[in-house]
Amino acid sequence: MSADSPAIPARRETFYDRIADDFDRVMNRYDLARRLEVVFGTLLSGIELSGRRVLDAGCGTGWFSHATAARGARVVALDIGPRLLRHVRQRCPAAAIAGDVTALTFSNDAFDVVISSECIEHTPDPRRAVHELLRVCRTGGFLVITCPNRAWHWSCRLANRLRLRPYDGLENWPGWFELRRWIGEAGGQIVRSTGIHAVPFILGPLNPILLRPLDRLGRWLGPLYVNQAVLIQKRPRRVGGTADNNR
Repeated sequence: MSADSPAIPARRETFYDRIADDFDRVMNRYDLARRLEVVFGTLLSGIELSGRRVLDAGCGTGWFSHATAARGARVVALDIGPRLLRHVRQRCPAAAIAGDVTALTFSNDAFDVVISSECIEHTPDPRRAVHELLRVCRTGGFLVITCPNRAWHWSCRLANRLRLRPYDGLENWPGWFELRRWIGEAGGQIVRSTGIHAVPFILGPLNPILLRPLDRLGRWLGPLYVNQAVLIQKRPRRVGGTADNNR
């Protein structure tokens, strides 16, 4: 191993913090808007957030924290980047905490709802992140995850080579069925699931016209879509073959 090898993944893990001041400018606003719409309008539809303790894990500059706080939740916004957290504090009244989603410092069952949008793929171990996110979610509570689908990872590599993407963070994209396996082994049960973006969202003004209607098919054709979005409920722990509801 070369002397500089250990520093490379650490530098890529903190890439988004280094571009914190430009992050909102370079991000794809159509993708952000669709994820917000899917998370709150589809996956969490009918689930009360007011008064609930909610973790926004991998909060970035705080768009999901802001939307959650606007619904009356008590929000904890967590990200590995302190510069990103400064933007969160300016955007909404969330409690902004620096931390690693693969090694959360919260106790078991600490949150009623956990939201993690486009975060786990930017960690060195997305499977461990899924386990941690479910660990800190209370039994019977809900976890929302959105992330890219590994079937489309080639498009990320191509876009990077052509310099069409302004990002250089970790890109450990889970496969559609791989993510579901991790969820099951961590004690979660998928309640709702859909795909987002039938093709990469690089069509500019045409995105809402061409891509958004195709998202209606994401519920059935999700494994073929660029991004995946799931609502997970944490199951009771099994003790001796029976459910333990006294936690």
